[in-house]
Amino acid sequence: MKVSPLLAAAVASFAFSLPAAAVDADAALKLTKDSGCTKCHAVDKDKKGPAYKKTAAKYKGKADGEAKVTDILTKSPKVKMDDGSEEEHKAVATKDPAQVKNLVQWILAQ
Repeated sequence: MKVSPLLAAAVASFAFSLPAAAVDADAALKLTKDSGCTKCHAVDKDKKGPAYKKTAAKYKGKADGEAKVTDILTKSPKVKMDDGSEEEHKAVATKDPAQVKNLVQWILAQ
């Protein structure tokens, strides 16, 4: 069966215009709870750490935003608290790159 070049181009154009896989919000929320993130963070209000909405705003439109949030969640860097003190940020409770990526994308979508 021959496919016309026009049809092939239309299908390819449609396929490339589809959005990336949707963020699994339920999985992201479960990982935040399992990792203890909710002790210091909430979606829309600051606790001991910044709200996820504040984090999303900080990295919005930055080419390295996803990489920076990933590093914070996986490498346990020292982070500055609102009171000026520093403490080690705890790593998320998974080594699965897909779960980490989902969580990062969920945070940045807030």
